[in-house]
Amino acid sequence: MTTNRKPNRLISEKSPYLLQHATNPVDWYPWGEAAFNKAKREGKPIFLSIGYSTCHWCHVMAHESFEDDEVAALLNKHYVAIKVDREERPDVDAVYMKVCQMMEGHGGWPLTIFMTPDQVPFYAGTYFPKQSKYGRPGLVEALQQLNLKYTNDPKHITEVTNSVKQALAKTVSSKSKQRLNNDFIHQAFHQLGRIFDFNYGGFGSAPKFPMPQNSLFLLRHYYFTDKTAALKMVELTLQSMASGGIYDQIGFGFSRYSTDEKWLVPHFEKMLYDNALLLNVFTEAYQLTDHPLYKKIGEEIITFIRREMTSREAAFYSAIDADSEGEEGKYYVWEEEEIFDILGNSVGEIFAEVYDITPYGNFEGKNIPNSINVSLRKILGDKNLLQQLETAKEQLLKEREKRVYPHVDDKILTAWNSMMIAALAKSGKVFQSENYTMMAEKAMNFIEKNLIKQNRLKARYRDGETKYNAYLDDYAHMIIAYLELYETTFSLYYLSQARKFSEQMIDLFWDEQDGGFFFSGKDSEELISRDKEIYDGAIPSGNSVAAVALVRMGSLTGEMYFLDKVETMYYTFYDDINRQASAAPYFMQSLQLTENATKEVVVIGNKNDPARIKLLNILQTTFLPNVSVLVTERSEDLITIAPFAAEYRQLEDKTTVYVCENFSCQQPTTDIDKAIEKIIEK
Repeated sequence: MTTNRKPNRLISEKSPYLLQHATNPVDWYPWGEAAFNKAKREGKPIFLSIGYSTCHWCHVMAHESFEDDEVAALLNKHYVAIKVDREERPDVDAVYMKVCQMMEGHGGWPLTIFMTPDQVPFYAGTYFPKQSKYGRPGLVEALQQLNLKYTNDPKHITEVTNSVKQALAKTVSSKSKQRLNNDFIHQAFHQLGRIFDFNYGGFGSAPKFPMPQNSLFLLRHYYFTDKTAALKMVELTLQSMASGGIYDQIGFGFSRYSTDEKWLVPHFEKMLYDNALLLNVFTEAYQLTDHPLYKKIGEEIITFIRREMTSREAAFYSAIDADSEGEEGKYYVWEEEEIFDILGNSVGEIFAEVYDITPYGNFEGKNIPNSINVSLRKILGDKNLLQQLETAKEQLLKEREKRVYPHVDDKILTAWNSMMIAALAKSGKVFQSENYTMMAEKAMNFIEKNLIKQNRLKARYRDGETKYNAYLDDYAHMIIAYLELYETTFSLYYLSQARKFSEQMIDLFWDEQDGGFFFSGKDSEELISRDKEIYDGAIPSGNSVAAVALVRMGSLTGEMYFLDKVETMYYTFYDDINRQASAAPYFMQSLQLTENATKEVVVIGNKNDPARIKLLNILQTTFLPNVSVLVTERSEDLITIAPFAAEYRQLEDKTTVYVCENFSCQQPTTDIDKAIEKIIEK
């Protein structure tokens, strides 16, 4: 960041990303009417730059260009420059990323958009070096040429912007006459199989992303079909990632992606959402297989989150930068000599052998600890070795903490916090840990206190300021978080909140004409296009999560209203899914639930009754994605949440279980073992 300069308008913002640019010589504006009005008044195009505070190439472009007086002079003279934090304004990012992908065939951050004062793009790209290199046009050249084009050839600019508007209009899904069905689940499975790496796990080639939504889908596919290939794909992926450098072997937690196929060299940035979704996968994999590694990694992720990404108020930070002291990964890599100095020769040799520490290194002359070439069974099966390694890691972490720590983006995002709350609640249930459940409840309490204003959910909190109407992703993930908290605690409050926010989500985001959910609410700022996305990116799309949330809501409450919305979505997104079913694996979970047999279980009984405790313990620790469990001490308490069960009665003052399957209910029973058998059988 440039110092000793007069701050620009970004100095008044709360976003860590915008504040990183607050002393640039560029006359930055935040997104808003002031910038648009200036552009219209002065007849200038807009230079829109979108990024986030822990983005490596955003830092590079900032240092090369936005801190540079020559670039700043060009921008300030010929353009109105706007900076946007994509994590605060995912609505703005989604629209312009779509344009970039249409124009360039790819996208990414930093995202660079040249557009008219009416916010319609006429040129798009990602990272621009200052001068042309790497086969990329230079920013100086682009600024000069596009200014000339905008000034001297308005007809061309109009033609481009008209074609952009037409192309955006075509991207919003409209309702098909055909409905998605079970065939598409099998299509998604086969498509994932075709791009699966059977050597190292994961999907596609380098750079390789964790893609946890693929694993969540495959775990369910194995459950419903008994296709062992689905489970093997998940297990190879989890074990390979857990052995690789993408996993921080010393301090835990996963980096954003691996630059190679083996998961060895990560892009060292750590995101809250990756760790939340991966915690979900490892927890469910443990639930399904009882493999100790999955519990170990799950618990280590939680240890990392508690230590490095939890605020004093018990909410969760957004991200940790890849860079430290201007170098990517500097905080995380080791010289061989350091390892031996800290651990001594005996333990140092053991650690070096297990974690691939050599004099030459495996990353730019340094070492990224990894156990890619070591037998997992050998490590897990030798308790003495395991203990030595754990102690060694603690010593190394203690030393590592003396280094300069990377930048932390400490804003609190509702969607990402909700993902972590959901994962922690599930871990609390599966690992039977009250501490994990308490972490989830405290974070939810923070959101309820700070991110709901006048009954409207908000998207971001930082430094005492709550801002931006929440987006579809915020609502959808919040509903899932409430549902997970309900299934962990069986507090009807959480189910009631899930129902309330489901109804709000439908009211604010539902497309009455064609079905599906828009990204922004009907009460939010109007952009050049109202985005409606089904394909999953690094995180699942809002429509994918909303569909799963509403299926689960319908099953728990008995309200067909929720299921009817999902049914409509099966027509709305038919064409998109028909093109590439595996591009929306999270959405496939909703199809898995509606196209396969599900069971609705109602349990009425005293919470201290050993029979009820036994039943719920088994249901919580067993992987049963097709089973909804409604629990109460008094059935009349369900009248406003799940009216269908309000008339159910407890028999003989014993814990009573009702099991419904395929819309028909069996006779209630007080025989807990018989009920468990009936619920668990496929």
